[in-house]
Amino acid sequence: MSSFENLFIGIAGMIGAGKSTLATALAEHLSIDVYYEPVEDNEYLADFYADTAKYSFAMQVYLLNRRFQQHQEIIWRGRSAVQDRTIYEDSIFAKMLADVGLMDERDYRTYQSLFQHMSNFMCKPNLIVYLDVKPEASFERIQMRSRGVESGISLEYLQALYRGYEEFIGDISRVIPVIRVDYERFGTAAEMAELIEREYLDHSFLREATRFDPTR
Repeated sequence: MSSFENLFIGIAGMIGAGKSTLATALAEHLSIDVYYEPVEDNEYLADFYADTAKYSFAMQVYLLNRRFQQHQEIIWRGRSAVQDRTIYEDSIFAKMLADVGLMDERDYRTYQSLFQHMSNFMCKPNLIVYLDVKPEASFERIQMRSRGVESGISLEYLQALYRGYEEFIGDISRVIPVIRVDYERFGTAAEMAELIEREYLDHSFLREATRFDPTR
């Protein structure tokens, strides 16, 4: 389908928002490549949640490096792809950790400098799909999926993260088209993928996307 040649979609959203599920559905629906967030083989994840202040910098640098590798692979392959969590979102986590005192200011400045240098080699996604899931819903989903390393995530942590996401979406929508989706209004990820395709083709950005309405 010519409309989706060299299409790069980034899925953004809170922990437990359903990014991986949507990325899979979009990849299948549009017949494009999919890149998932490094979770299972993340050797810092357990340490980070056990002692966030101690491992925050190492965790963020690790994730930035892994995401950058994915990002460059998407560019080098030259094929349409969807990425489960964008590289830009790493900066939300780093800023939030610094703001709440879980990352040393010196470490945060170093992280910012590294991110800025890497950004010179990034190709922006054509589109970002933001799954708008409130902190309370994110907390419930984390509890339901019962990943051991995530058991210590607090609602307060997620509330701070959500504020960071809202600021991030406001900023990045000035340079990258954003479709903001209320995940609670959809029955399936496949249904959402169909709507995102339509919104993209209609250039319906910076708007609330609800359940597909054929009468619209």
